[in-house]
Amino acid sequence: MAVINQPNSQIKLTNVSLVRMKKGRKRFEIACYQNKVQDWRSKVEKDLDEVLQIPQVFQNVSKGQVANNEDLKESFGSTNQQEIILEILNKGEIQLNEKERSANLQQKQNEFLTIISTKCINPKSKKRYPPTMIQKALNEVKFHLNPTKPAKLQALDAIKLLVEKQIIPIARAQMKVKIVLVRKLHPKVFKDDIEQYIDHIEDEDKNDKTFQCTGIIDPINYRNLVSIIEEGEGKKVGKGEGSIEVLDMAAIKET
Repeated sequence: MAVINQPNSQIKLTNVSLVRMKKGRKRFEIACYQNKVQDWRSKVEKDLDEVLQIPQVFQNVSKGQVANNEDLKESFGSTNQQEIILEILNKGEIQLNEKERSANLQQKQNEFLTIISTKCINPKSKKRYPPTMIQKALNEVKFHLNPTKPAKLQALDAIKLLVEKQIIPIARAQMKVKIVLVRKLHPKVFKDDIEQYIDHIEDEDKNDKTFQCTGIIDPINYRNLVSIIEEGEGKKVGKGEGSIEVLDMAAIKET
């Protein structure tokens, strides 16, 4: 990697994402392309040249002040630019500009509303609400997104509040599944290990070879059923002795 060794020079950069690291009273910065730092940290981007605007450690990017070797040596124990850049890139604090903060917040808001929209339905029409209507209902119950917390966790909290308050007719969408077991596993294994995860049984059918059940489940129980029926958890259902199929991702229990 080429090194620019200009302790007193100024390099002007625009449209950058800063990553900053403090060492004692000194601060060091690197200039990256927008949205590339998270790609690097999540290993989506592996080419350092695609992340860095310039392979240089700065004292202050906005002023174009390059860090001098004396400060680098004192703070990092080295003047190796690439090693120091990697330390800052991997461990430093990302400094978002106003445009990036706004874009990130909008992205999280969209993700948050989409999660609620896909997990809930109108119990009368069995249709999903558009995100705009979800947002209006959330405004009425005074639920506001916290930009520092995960969108999924907040969406689950918001769903509970919307279902409780019923500003609009809304219910958590359930799943309709079809479970097939070899006949020998019914009734014991079905009754002891599987039925507890089914909220409502719509239909049952059995013959000399198989037992079939169509039922409504809460989405959080789907993983448990897959583990028991198809992955052999508990060693109650052998390989090829059972299956589970999702018939409807937006079902509700008939009352």
